[in-house]
Amino acid sequence: MSKETPTRVNSRLESLRNLEPEARLDVLAQAVGLDADDKTVLAGHDVLPMSLANGMIENVIGKFELPLAVASNFTINGKDFLIPMAVEEPSVVAAASYMAKIARDVGGFKTSSDQPVMRAQIQVVGLSDPNGARHRLLAAEAELKEMCNARDKVLVSLGGGCIGIEVHVFETSPAGPMAVLHILVDVRDAMGANTVNSMAETIAPRVAEITGGHTRLRILSNLADKRLARAHVTLTPESLTTKSMDGADVIDGMVEACALALIDPYRAATHNKGVMNGIDPVVVATGNDWRAIEAGAHAWAARSGQYTSLTTWEKSADGSLNGTIEMPMALGLVGGATKTHPAAQAALRVLGVETAQELAEVTVAVGLAQNMAALRALATEGIQKGHMALHARNIAILAGATGPQIEIVAKQIASKGHVSVDAAKEILAGL
Repeated sequence: MSKETPTRVNSRLESLRNLEPEARLDVLAQAVGLDADDKTVLAGHDVLPMSLANGMIENVIGKFELPLAVASNFTINGKDFLIPMAVEEPSVVAAASYMAKIARDVGGFKTSSDQPVMRAQIQVVGLSDPNGARHRLLAAEAELKEMCNARDKVLVSLGGGCIGIEVHVFETSPAGPMAVLHILVDVRDAMGANTVNSMAETIAPRVAEITGGHTRLRILSNLADKRLARAHVTLTPESLTTKSMDGADVIDGMVEACALALIDPYRAATHNKGVMNGIDPVVVATGNDWRAIEAGAHAWAARSGQYTSLTTWEKSADGSLNGTIEMPMALGLVGGATKTHPAAQAALRVLGVETAQELAEVTVAVGLAQNMAALRALATEGIQKGHMALHARNIAILAGATGPQIEIVAKQIASKGHVSVDAAKEILAGL
């Protein structure tokens, strides 16, 4: 079967949680048209041969696995997506899927993004006239752009390449005055780290000549503020009504919960961790650099000088709830583990995205859904009830349950609301 992007069908997979893993994989394969090879890879049957693992990083001694799941129900820009997520934390996939189900009934998520522009920095020190150096560099922009683009003619042929420069001056620092040249590069469907680093190193000697100083650091910035992705969702009171709370009250609670994250860094840290609960698993599953995404996210959240929320939740004049997110999202479809790791390639085929920008947009939509789930729980029953019910399987395993016992013990301790190892051991002893 072709490895081209499969035809999208429907992300609403009924009763997926009630199936066994093998049956879930069968349903997924049928939904997105996976072949036998992809099914084997996603099932984790020696997915990463030791010979391949040994070539990816240094000093390899083995392989480390995370559970790989699929979040269902997502509709983004009118298109359905099944979202591969590699994560160890209970409730993350279930919460994302449930929020996506609520959102799909009122139009789903809408997204947009900037062009995939990354930046690299060239630090110039030993300057007596950093502002003069800035003007000399700006005057040489055309020459420097040409040098950068000569370094990667393939990227230029694909429509990318260096599109401009910036120069930032720091008149004082612990190391004295300095100028920092930023090259701005459209990296197309790559994450772009290697590309911009190579360009920076290529032009560094010329930068030193132009400025009269000497160059030190020549490396990308993970604050990809020219490569933002955005998502928003509008929810009606009816869509958020629960058995015990009116939707209008739920909306008020979510808005008030977000308000604290906007003004208080102690809350914002936890609030944004919830956002990243959705984003990181997608980044990991697709073989992208989750550490770069985390660094960029938190730097962006602190760009005003105070750490704040990555999302906003507001009540509109008609009483509906509007949720938005905007953040750096430097993801790639080519290069690195994305092209090396068989499971990452299969995960991308499940996802069915066509460009790095679309991958970025889908990923921030998942982050918004995850944040929506946390705020909804906080505004209604509290965060622990649903989380602990899903955590019950882990507790059952800790208590010594195996095989079918795990589900039996988990259901009993969850139904009693006493999710603890002691409770699990007591039930296990009576089986």
